Amino acid sequence: MLHLVTHGDPSSLPPLLIVHGLFGSARNWGAVQRRLADRGQVVAVDMRNHGESFHAGTQSYADMAGDLAEVITAIGAPADVMGHSMGGKAAMMLALEHPDLVNRLLVADIAPVAYGHSLVHLIHAMRGLDLTGLDTRTEADRRLSQTIDAPGLRAFLLQSLDLKSDPVRWRLNLDVLEAEMAGITGWPDTAAGQYDGPTLFLSGTDSDYVLPEHRETIRGFFPKARFARLPGAGHWLHADKPREFEAVLRSFFA
Repeated sequence: MLHLVTHGDPSSLPPLLIVHGLFGSARNWGAVQRRLADRGQVVAVDMRNHGESFHAGTQSYADMAGDLAEVITAIGAPADVMGHSMGGKAAMMLALEHPDLVNRLLVADIAPVAYGHSLVHLIHAMRGLDLTGLDTRTEADRRLSQTIDAPGLRAFLLQSLDLKSDPVRWRLNLDVLEAEMAGITGWPDTAAGQYDGPTLFLSGTDSDYVLPEHRETIRGFFPKARFARLPGAGHWLHADKPREFEAVLRSFFA
C-alpha cells in the first residue's frame, strides 16, 4: 500500500485524503494537514514512484486510482478527496471508477483533458544533478540552478532529494516517470462513467490549466461540478494562497 502521513483523529466527518501532484509527496502538504486536523483525520499519501512509496513499472491513472482505492478501504470509506495536478487526475479517475469510495471531491487546478506540455526537461535536470559529495540543500540548490532558473521550482523538486541516504538519492523513480510522461500529462481515452457526488474544481486566476472550454468535458464526467477560482494564485494554489486555499477546503468539506 502507499506510504501514508496522518494527522488528526477519526471523527464524525469522513477522513480527508490529500493526493499530491507530479514530483511531489505527502510532505508538501504537511502544513495544510496540520491546520485541518482539527476537523478530524487528514491523510496524505506518497503516490507510487514518489516519496517513500513503492516503485512500480507504470504510472497510469488506472493504477493510481487503484492505489487510492486501497488506501480509502484501509482508512474508512467513503472519504473526502482532494487531488492537485497529477493527483487531481488520479482522484478524478478514482471517483469515476470507485464512486462509492468518494464522499466529496475537490480537484485543484487540473481538468480531465490531455495537455500538450511535457515536464521531461525537469527529469533531465534532476538526473543531471551532480550528487558527488553533496551534503547540504543549499549546495544542491546551487548546483541545480545551473539548469533550473526558478528558485521556487528548485525548492519544490529538492524536497524529493534524500540527503541522508548513502549514497544521496532522489525519492522519485525518474526512469518510470520519464517513460510514462505522455500518459501523465494526458487523459485516458477509456475513461468512462460519471461521478454524481459533490465536486469542486478549484483553479488559480493566474493559471491556464482549467479553461472555460474544458467545462463541457468536465460536466460530462462530473454532472454536479462547481467551479471556483482563487485570486492571485497560480498552479500551486496551496503555496501561493495557503490560507485562502485552506478556507475553501474547510467550507467544501464541512
